[in-house]
Amino acid sequence: MNHNQPDLFQASPSLPQGFRYRPDFLSADEERDLVERFADLAFKAFEFRGYQGNRRVLSFGWQYDFNRMELQRTEDMPEFLLPLRERAARFASLHASDLQHVLLTEYAAGAGIGWHKDKPMFAEVVGISLGSPCVFRFSRKAGSKWERASVVAEPRSAYLLQGPSRTEWEHSIPDVDRLRYSITFRNFKPSRHPDG
Repeated sequence: MNHNQPDLFQASPSLPQGFRYRPDFLSADEERDLVERFADLAFKAFEFRGYQGNRRVLSFGWQYDFNRMELQRTEDMPEFLLPLRERAARFASLHASDLQHVLLTEYAAGAGIGWHKDKPMFAEVVGISLGSPCVFRFSRKAGSKWERASVVAEPRSAYLLQGPSRTEWEHSIPDVDRLRYSITFRNFKPSRHPDG
């Protein structure tokens, strides 16, 4: 782990406004326990309009179907994720019950994710990284140019996307060198909650 990386709990001016990063959000023992639990879960290849991505996913609470372009209710979060949801909510200054969706993603060596914004019905996004470090990249159009920024998301770290970092910037992760998992908790915008 890079111990020289600054604690970006309050993001530096070079990173998008509203982005927060915390290294060592989990202990090594907690990370190992989670990865062992994931081995028993039924991850499926990510599908987008008939195309299969190079990562595997599993959702709880709610699931976004990229083929039908709609949100669907799915299984409740497993008990072992609830304490982590509590901590993620505190990190984001939310109530645990606000985080009604979690996406688990498995990135094998050589897998990444392209430029995107999370779906517009979601508000805050809390991500937790396990396994391989990755470069978390940001980009947005500024007039005729592009603004770019990045941070290394170390194993066991957490990040928060809110405000402009969530709504104005796209993000991506280039291919990782070895197995990585991400745990992504999201809440809904009050006006976009699927239960109305």
